Amino acid sequence: MDRSAADITDVETRSFGHVLRDRLARLNAAHAARCLVAVAALLLVLVTLDPFPDLRNPDLVAVVGGRMALTYISFGLLAVVAVLLAAATDAPSLRTLVTPLHLCLVGWLLINIAFSENRGVSLQRFVLAASVTSLAVLLPLLPPTQRSFNFCLGIAALVLLALCYLGVFLAPQYAIHTALDITEPQLAGDWRGSFAHKNIASPVMTILVYVGIYLSAVGSFVMGPAVAALAGIFLIFTGGKTSSVLCLAIYALASLVYVTPGLWLKRIICFVPLILMNLLTVGSVMSPALGAMTRLLPLDPTFTGRSAIWEFALAAVAEKPIIGHGYAAFWDDVTARQTAQGAEWATTAAHSHNSYLDLAVTIGLPGLMLVILAFVVAPLGNFQTAQAHSRSGALAKLFLTVWLFGLYYGATETFLLERQNPIWFMFALAVAGLHFLARFQCVEQIEPKR
Repeated sequence: MDRSAADITDVETRSFGHVLRDRLARLNAAHAARCLVAVAALLLVLVTLDPFPDLRNPDLVAVVGGRMALTYISFGLLAVVAVLLAAATDAPSLRTLVTPLHLCLVGWLLINIAFSENRGVSLQRFVLAASVTSLAVLLPLLPPTQRSFNFCLGIAALVLLALCYLGVFLAPQYAIHTALDITEPQLAGDWRGSFAHKNIASPVMTILVYVGIYLSAVGSFVMGPAVAALAGIFLIFTGGKTSSVLCLAIYALASLVYVTPGLWLKRIICFVPLILMNLLTVGSVMSPALGAMTRLLPLDPTFTGRSAIWEFALAAVAEKPIIGHGYAAFWDDVTARQTAQGAEWATTAAHSHNSYLDLAVTIGLPGLMLVILAFVVAPLGNFQTAQAHSRSGALAKLFLTVWLFGLYYGATETFLLERQNPIWFMFALAVAGLHFLARFQCVEQIEPKR
């Protein structure tokens, strides 16, 4: 019997209404709260409380600085909520974080702050870093299932991408570098989206490409390809050379590690190119032989002037090799320090353009070694364990890829332990994810109560 269009619409409307009511009836408030906190944490880090800064405004630094109290409060409160939610159901997972290595690292940071050249600045920034890092570490535990974790990642990624594209098309003066920018007018035309700089936008987009690939691999055939494609296109228009080159290279490297059986062979594949990369960058200003080799390569031997900054930073390491100059306290006021003739401009740098060198400057060589053990060496062992127990292969590969990208990106930029830096947040999230996967099996879905 034929049905009229009105009848069909009525049936579809009732069906949708029944489905919606069923889902609302099954909605668990605690689970919804955990997912909400996870998405809020991702958006707070990725979008920030000050999106689309006007780089043409000479008072921008003062304006943003005046809002830092709100940033501290927001991250602090969200971190407290995340701890309470995780402690309620995941106490065994939290206990695995209390290891001798982690305790030594935290202890060293506290000692470093006590001897900092600017104790107040170091302590203040450490509090923010602790809140942000806590959120990153707890985020894999917040969504109740792997499916809900995937949903949280996808929603946060799409919200960020929508904001960035809307900024580019509706308010390009706030989302694209212009010739009127106060500090770097030479970047005119490079997309930055809601971020303050293309060098933040480009690595974030690279990580979102990996997120999109992961979501596609686990069956999200709409959200996954959309995130990967939109992030990939945006990455190209940022003009970020390092991130663009690393994007596919790191994914290929992670895929090779994924199919490599032995841990030692994995270590060779991961760390030998990383060591060579650091030798050809920072090492080129330490050794005349390495410098000569670098000059033979088909690239700028000064790495866009970074060699002067590396020389300046190495001199700072030599001043205080053990205790360092203080967590996050060195680069605020370095204009009075002496530099080589012709390289005076290096004292205007905001960081050393190498995460490992920057840690040696701020928290000393012992602190650098502890960070390497906790964030470079341990995660690969955790991945090997998770893979050996066949725990969430696609998710483990996502964490592995983001972790590897961070390691190599850190050879030319500074982000390790850097407060609310989105690259640090995603890197710490990946490291924590590998830690938990090595010890626990992911919950795919919650069994309905009988």
